[in-house]
Amino acid sequence: MSLRAVAKKEFTDSIRSYSLITLIGVFTLFAGGLALIQHVPPTYLTGEYDTSTLALLNSMRQPTVFFVPMIGLAVGYGAIANERQTGSLRLLLSLPNSRADVVFGKFIGQTLVVLVSIGIGYAVAGTIALATYETFDVRIFGIYTGLTALYGTMYIALAIGISSILESKEKALVGASAAYLLFIIGWDILLLFLQLAVYGPQVPDGGLPDWFKFIGLANPSTSFMYAVRTVIPAYRELTFYPDSTAVYMQEWVGFPLLLLWGLVPLGIGYYRFRTAHLS
Repeated sequence: MSLRAVAKKEFTDSIRSYSLITLIGVFTLFAGGLALIQHVPPTYLTGEYDTSTLALLNSMRQPTVFFVPMIGLAVGYGAIANERQTGSLRLLLSLPNSRADVVFGKFIGQTLVVLVSIGIGYAVAGTIALATYETFDVRIFGIYTGLTALYGTMYIALAIGISSILESKEKALVGASAAYLLFIIGWDILLLFLQLAVYGPQVPDGGLPDWFKFIGLANPSTSFMYAVRTVIPAYRELTFYPDSTAVYMQEWVGFPLLLLWGLVPLGIGYYRFRTAHLS
């Protein structure tokens, strides 16, 4: 076996276990439902509704931020920890596979599962929009689909990193759940406590400094929004972030931050797994 073989096995196993089919169904319902909901009037008093690319992206904005990380972490958290707990990891390593093949092969395989699911689900949504919307830009929606795939890949890498470090599926589940809660809910709470600790209840007259704003930007969900704004300028109409001249606060910074959130945990996970004792 090799890196390619481990990745292929991971992808094939997802087909046999119906997890790929399940994820395709989930993403199809998610994206297709948001495409169809644009035809629902905003109130029962009027029949007017907005069917455009930007309206669809607006509907998908918050659900994507919450839903994609959940799927990415749920898919990847047990990839290595589960096999380590059941003992099947020893069998996998008894074949001509290095530990690097296992970690990165599983990352590639799980990433393919999520990418295929996002691709099919969003293709269904795009088809619905193309057939029924007044205006729909396939190119912009395709770019958004690719960025969503990058966002999901980052969480797969994070989940594989967690799974590589922790020795049981239960501990990996706790770690993945903690990461989800931190990024989706806890980040803003920590920012609030930091602001209170440094500045008190009143915001400084000149506003919060750039270094403080950067901490908010460093949240993967905010980094994702910044990345989208970089390549889809119209997306700025849907999101508001404070302007800054600091280089590290520009919209393109969202891309390297997303890459770091994926590569660093995956690298740390591999480093720990490489020297771990497998009982």
